[in-house]
Amino acid sequence: MTATGQAGIAFGREEPADPSLSIVIPCLNEADTLGGCIDAAIEGMKSAGINGEVLVVDNGSIDGSQEIARTRGARVVNEVKKGYGSALRRGCDEARGCYILMGDADASYDFTQIGSFIEGLRAGADLVMGTRIKGAILPGAMPWKNRYIGNPVSTGLLNRLFRADISDVHCGMRAFTKEAYRSLDLRASGMEFASEMVIRAAMSGLTIAEVPITFHPDGRDRPPHLRPWRDGWRHLKTILLFSPTALFLVPGLALLGIGLLLMCAQLVAPLGEPLEFFGFRMDFHWAILGSLLALVGYQIVLVNFMAKVYAVNQRRGHEDKLLRRALQILTLERALLAGFVLTAVGVVVDGIVAWRWLRTDFGPLVTGYSRLFIFGSTLIALGVQTMFNAFFFSILRDDYGRDRP
Repeated sequence: MTATGQAGIAFGREEPADPSLSIVIPCLNEADTLGGCIDAAIEGMKSAGINGEVLVVDNGSIDGSQEIARTRGARVVNEVKKGYGSALRRGCDEARGCYILMGDADASYDFTQIGSFIEGLRAGADLVMGTRIKGAILPGAMPWKNRYIGNPVSTGLLNRLFRADISDVHCGMRAFTKEAYRSLDLRASGMEFASEMVIRAAMSGLTIAEVPITFHPDGRDRPPHLRPWRDGWRHLKTILLFSPTALFLVPGLALLGIGLLLMCAQLVAPLGEPLEFFGFRMDFHWAILGSLLALVGYQIVLVNFMAKVYAVNQRRGHEDKLLRRALQILTLERALLAGFVLTAVGVVVDGIVAWRWLRTDFGPLVTGYSRLFIFGSTLIALGVQTMFNAFFFSILRDDYGRDRP
């Protein structure tokens, strides 16, 4: 039976021929709450005056959820690959509407509130995020560790790195245009799908808006699919992998700088005596620590540039100013020359120490020469790293130079 609210706009249990909105609901054994969510979604479309469909993506239910969905008027598609993200990607690919709204099937989101999401999209937003933080979180709806630790940390870090300017990255109720979804090229298969969508939208310069919503307690009588620690780590990993600067460059430069500082400080110490620094004695062992930190930090910095080139090649990131400058300056030949110079200087320094050692008939060396030998050996290692990494960087660079869609 079909009811009519406005001219040319159909509501009800029958599948519309040309829906403007597709409400995508992932489902895995949600028989207790799925029917109510579908009813609320249909009522929400009726209240918003929009022609739409409810699309349930079943992810392997064995409790009869599929039949409940069909009985309530939803279209059902099956996704074999397990995972929240896999189900949602399949649903978005199958969606017929120019607008897509996603929400969970556990009755925690009120689908009758979809009107504000549609208004945001019609006003020009590409992605409209629901925000429980600026809305209402009913008692028992969100565990304290999610509300006060996991969500604030993830949201704050994502905003810091990608300038998304949102308040609730984990909110599972959000709407977007079909065009925007296609442009994002989302790939996550698990709960981290939520973070990936916001990150890619922010990196692509899409317009993101927020609407307050009410978050209800889970309506099921079983534990949720969400695993806070496991899924929290997956969200954090996704955020960091999309930001090579934060993951590699910043810690790499810090380690490299501290390492070089420790080694250079040892070079100005009195010959044969430890360095006195505000009453603290620093012997040549600190030069060994500095060498370790410098080598590790330098390799992490190199990985940063390789990760950025790979990300651009795979359309998982955008070229930044530092990467563009590095590609202009660091040709294979220049990098090989720099590596050769570092290695040559290191060989000369170690050669001086070796010559001194030979002159003492292989006797013990004073501390100052040990420090010098550590410094020279570190330069050799940095030079060799530079030369071999230059070839690998060149391989990535060749692919980077090809035309990309």
